[in-house]
Amino acid sequence: MAVTSTVLPVLPALSVQAERLIELGVHEIAGLPAAELRTFAKAAEVPAASDGALLAVHPDQAPASALAPLLRRDGKPGFVVTDMPDVDHFAPLETVALPDAPLYLVTDLDRGDHMANWSPEEALPALTTEDRTPLLLTEGIHWVLQQPAILERNHCFMTIGSRLRKANGALDARTPAIWISNGTGRDGRERRNAPKVGWCWWGNRHTWLGFASAAGRRVQDL
Repeated sequence: MAVTSTVLPVLPALSVQAERLIELGVHEIAGLPAAELRTFAKAAEVPAASDGALLAVHPDQAPASALAPLLRRDGKPGFVVTDMPDVDHFAPLETVALPDAPLYLVTDLDRGDHMANWSPEEALPALTTEDRTPLLLTEGIHWVLQQPAILERNHCFMTIGSRLRKANGALDARTPAIWISNGTGRDGRERRNAPKVGWCWWGNRHTWLGFASAAGRRVQDL
């Protein structure tokens, strides 16, 4: 049984999510016709199991660097931290089963508040034990695009399903996260309260970061 840490805002219907992505131009980023998103969403809305599911575009077609600027909070656009120029090289862990399709559903999302002040190193095996899969960075961005209220001060989240593999085969110690800028340092004061894609160390803990996860991913048969 999934462990849900907090009652979270409900996602819109899949057809509404499709229109949101089209409005933002995500279909153009992905090289997909708008009709394909609408058709997928309409077919996927039929099963009751799709209730509360997130419509996601495969990261190979809509990378984090292109999605992050579409985020909005207090009228300010999202951004990727300057010391993460390789953000699009953060790929799914080998244990993350990603559908081989341009569009798919992510089911039973959880922000992971009950894991606040855990390190990614501690959280990943716990999610596995709970039969949960950690969200990818792009999936986390999709979630905030559809439901901006999911990103709250002191209740933001990491997306440790995405990791960077170094040339020697080892995993980079950085783990991606989505939170809210304080407008300090290299962020710049003008970015205070803007949605921020950044990273934290694999072994570090943060009281304000949970670990976003899902029950699974699937493609609806059309």
